[in-house]
Amino acid sequence: MSDAIGTSYLGQAIDLLRGKRVLCVGDLMLDRFIYGDVERMSPEAPIPVLSQTEEEQMLGAVGNVARNVVALGGVATIISIVGDDEPAGHLKRLISENEGLHADLVTVSGLNSTVKTRYISRGQQLLRADVEDCVTLREEDENRLLDAIRSELGHADAVAISDYAKGCLSTRILRNLVDLANEHNLPLVADPKYRDLDRYNGVTILKPNVKELSEAFGLPCTDDETAEQLLKHAMSALRVGSIVLTRSDQGMSAIDGSGKVGHVRDRMTEVFDVSGAGDTAAALMSLALGAGLSTLDATKLANKACRIAVSKQGTAVVYADELAQAIATDQFRTTEQKIVSAHVASDLVKKWRLRNNRIGFTNGCFDLLHAGHVSLLAQAKSECDRLVVGLNTDASVKRLKGESRPINNETARSIVLASLADVDLVVLFNEDTPMSLIEELRPDVLVKGADYTVETVVGSDFVRSYGGTVKLAELEEGHSTTRTIHKIQM
Repeated sequence: MSDAIGTSYLGQAIDLLRGKRVLCVGDLMLDRFIYGDVERMSPEAPIPVLSQTEEEQMLGAVGNVARNVVALGGVATIISIVGDDEPAGHLKRLISENEGLHADLVTVSGLNSTVKTRYISRGQQLLRADVEDCVTLREEDENRLLDAIRSELGHADAVAISDYAKGCLSTRILRNLVDLANEHNLPLVADPKYRDLDRYNGVTILKPNVKELSEAFGLPCTDDETAEQLLKHAMSALRVGSIVLTRSDQGMSAIDGSGKVGHVRDRMTEVFDVSGAGDTAAALMSLALGAGLSTLDATKLANKACRIAVSKQGTAVVYADELAQAIATDQFRTTEQKIVSAHVASDLVKKWRLRNNRIGFTNGCFDLLHAGHVSLLAQAKSECDRLVVGLNTDASVKRLKGESRPINNETARSIVLASLADVDLVVLFNEDTPMSLIEELRPDVLVKGADYTVETVVGSDFVRSYGGTVKLAELEEGHSTTRTIHKIQM
């Protein structure tokens, strides 16, 4: 599995989702929410009496996947089955009212359209009442569904399979859908409900939750280690491109065909309602794959979207602008977390070494960051797994450059450096050279610009004494802070 895109790029990646077309196939439901107040218990039984104040209806299951696709900037087409009944009329009306959402629904005679009604008071769900049929489709109904799938696949960038085990995705429908999508080179994301996961062989991403995957293979999943063991076992047993395991408040874990496992977490948020969070993840992953992003990158975006979804009431959608805002907020928070003291950096470096990470180090004033700085940092990061940047304090810069420097203070310079994806830590040092910091961190590779020689790089003898290396980065011609200041003053 390739390394995921950095946080700074996640926001840009949202723009790649816009206009992508997702074919959403699976079980369609009508979600009803009855809101009210509870002020007394029933005299008839030990149950609360709900005084109804409001009712809301929305598309559920594959319909909620499609709603999220549209909210995130994509275009969605639903293919599913409904009954010839009143709920089917509500479903069709809700689809027609949602711009960017289309549907080709097959009416199955004698079928009760699925309705889930939730009774809620003050944010607390009191009861859920379901009306549903788990139908076995007739051959003629399957043929109509397959005709609809064939007619829509040519217009799609990705396929989302939403299987709630209500009958729409029969074995024949599912196998034909997977084969047809693979013929069109379309990525498929499958949200499973059946214990027999072999029926989803051939999909690009299989997205079970912990309960579903643990029960399918009889293995526990309580932490990262057991999650990794479960994913590797499942990957060896199934014929799928990747598996993304949703782990509730522990985030998500993903494995691809190479067997590499990645764990994705996000900052905790208040959980208001988990209804539909899985649909949000399926929508985001489908759009991301349709836009050409990797599995781990899609998982990162999906995990952030789910964090937003669970903070809302009901089967709420996540909009592209609020996802972008959440990423921007997280980026600033992550930037601040990268700026640490020498002692904290030392502790982090020790932890990274336990994971066999190669530690790189470079240093400088980095006043008025320019293309030459960016190139140096990129070259430095290419030599290591984790790059630590030593940054001269304002006092140190004044001693080296004169009283007119720095142009930007150490706080501003630290934040700018930490915002770069190639930089893992920024550590301020007040001395004229970073020698004491180098001795503290003992980097595996020391990087400076090619205007130095290996012998004149501060710390080179020390780093080479324990087997480390010194690399000289190529310089970008025509770029320097002094030259930039001179141009400004002219």
